[in-house]
Amino acid sequence: MRVRTLSILAALMLGVSAPAVFAQSKIGFVDSDRVMREAAPALRATERLEREFERRDQELQRMAADLQALQDELERSGLTMSESDRRNKERAFNDLNRDFQRKQREFREDLNQRRNEELALVLDKANAAVKKIAEDQRFDIILQDAVYASPRIDITDAVIRELAGAR
Repeated sequence: MRVRTLSILAALMLGVSAPAVFAQSKIGFVDSDRVMREAAPALRATERLEREFERRDQELQRMAADLQALQDELERSGLTMSESDRRNKERAFNDLNRDFQRKQREFREDLNQRRNEELALVLDKANAAVKKIAEDQRFDIILQDAVYASPRIDITDAVIRELAGAR
């Protein structure tokens, strides 16, 4: 009985003191998706990736147009072509299609790898900015993912501003 009474007293004391502890804590929230969309380093990374992969993307678009033209020609003239011409066109189509598929797969893999590298750099800068803000403004905790966060504790704008000054 005595242990039960002490347990109840301890629970009541925790229930009373916990809100006081939380009331004294300074909590912040960062919308990391928004930082990755709007922060200057993220925008620069996106531009770098676009420039880096632009030529390969254009080559893939040309190959896709060539494939479409070959397919249209086969559909339009396939029945009137000689058997050997039709077979040669189909072989050329299949070879080009296989090459296109391979280049497209390599393009996606290379792009994903580079995007992940750039993302890691941006995340490092964002984490450093969050840490600096937390130390400067004396936050106890800053959350990144939440189901709901009040705009009152959202420091995303401050992080984006901090990153704008970082190079």
